[in-house]
Amino acid sequence: MSDTVKVGFVPLSQAARGTLVVFSDDALKLGKATTKALGAAGALVKRAAAASKFKGKNGSTLDILAPEGVKADRLLVIGTGKVDEIKETDLLKFGGVLAGKLGSSADAITVIAELPSADMTAEQAASVASGVLLRAYKFDRYKTKKKDGEEKRGTVSVSLAVSDVAAAKKAFASDNSVVNGVVIARDLVNEPPNVLFPVEFARRASELKKLGVVIEVLDVKAMQKLGMGALLGVAQGSANPARIVVMRWNGGKKGDAPVAFIGKGVTFDTGGISIKPAGSMEEMKGDMGGAACVVGLMHALAGRKAKANVIGAIGLVENMPDGNAQRPGDIVTSMSGQTIEIINTDAEGRLVLADVLWYVTKKYKPQFMIDLATLTGAIMVALGTDHAGLFSNNDELALRLATVGQATGERVWRMPLSPDYDKLIDSQFADMKNTGGRYGGSITAAQFLQRFVDGTPWAHLDIAGTAMGAPKTEINQSWGSGYGVRLLDRLVADYYEGKK
Repeated sequence: MSDTVKVGFVPLSQAARGTLVVFSDDALKLGKATTKALGAAGALVKRAAAASKFKGKNGSTLDILAPEGVKADRLLVIGTGKVDEIKETDLLKFGGVLAGKLGSSADAITVIAELPSADMTAEQAASVASGVLLRAYKFDRYKTKKKDGEEKRGTVSVSLAVSDVAAAKKAFASDNSVVNGVVIARDLVNEPPNVLFPVEFARRASELKKLGVVIEVLDVKAMQKLGMGALLGVAQGSANPARIVVMRWNGGKKGDAPVAFIGKGVTFDTGGISIKPAGSMEEMKGDMGGAACVVGLMHALAGRKAKANVIGAIGLVENMPDGNAQRPGDIVTSMSGQTIEIINTDAEGRLVLADVLWYVTKKYKPQFMIDLATLTGAIMVALGTDHAGLFSNNDELALRLATVGQATGERVWRMPLSPDYDKLIDSQFADMKNTGGRYGGSITAAQFLQRFVDGTPWAHLDIAGTAMGAPKTEINQSWGSGYGVRLLDRLVADYYEGKK
């Protein structure tokens, strides 16, 4: 989290300081409290809008310096578009647009949290505050010198003026836990691989103990005892030993079966013996985006005291090509007992997930489980970087994910699963091979994973295009996006609310 921006809530009657932020619809209509606060300066907004051709379009801005008639030094008008078309994600966007306009000189901002038609609800104001913090995130801890315009500034205070301060604070307390979860996921993805190797990743995940999360860490010896030959085969070429971290949040009814989330955590992926091209290989530090999301999600759930029983499990390895690395042609035995012929050592993530999926299925017997993995480049060919690929053996679970994806803006698109694809991963020497070749690469990877869920309702999210290097948005300017935390937090909330 950027420590240069703080948000809080104040009464609507509090006078503006520094920069005043207000909202206008596509007819340049302002809310009652806004009109009162601006007084005679309200006419200035219309004159400035006409001069700059500001039409109040959703997410557009009108910036007026030294406005006459108000005490603020600057007046920023954010367009909402048609009020009756505003979606939940728009409130986050408005906060992000605001944060993007802070500038290096801003030190105090007051936001009149009012839509042109009515006061914002506590939840809407909390969403704007969350958007501010998500946009303000920066990962610059390794920079010792700043470029021009990047000079360190003091903390910027963003105060949202609301009709009910207590309600807004309560709503934001929950949302802030989710924001912090996203920030944790972004930090993990952005860290360099010489800093964040499997043991260090496990240590950071274990810090969730402070929030009441029960932590279990499996070392190599424990995994060998369990027969996790698929995961350990990936890790054997690295000097950094593998780890599995299981995080348990017991916030639901005692005895209720949990829901489970499993993350691929390849802290660096060279491709192994099937080594990747050198170009852009540095981006493979982000091949643990699925594990980062699961850690961020568990932080969010524990932080807001979710009334749910949740398992988060991450498989942490480094895929390196030393003299002990596994080879194409090797056959490994997974924890399930199924054997796998290694065709390409760069198809390693599915091997890690295979053993973790089986372990979670057998030990915890979850109601459903979802894995997240930066698994295939093929999913980016199919879907680009705006949707994650969704594969599932359960229509209800798939529909839930699609619905919350639309609500949160972390969208998914369902892809096919079919026995017709199984023949592509049949092996003449083992029970299966770890890649089915060029065609349908993301589908055959999902078909492979499905063999390790033993009929448990399951979904696989291929987040190769959304977890890192995705296009920047109003609420994310970071290379590591933290994709999936908000999506799955909402899934858990809606699932348990629906059960009541």
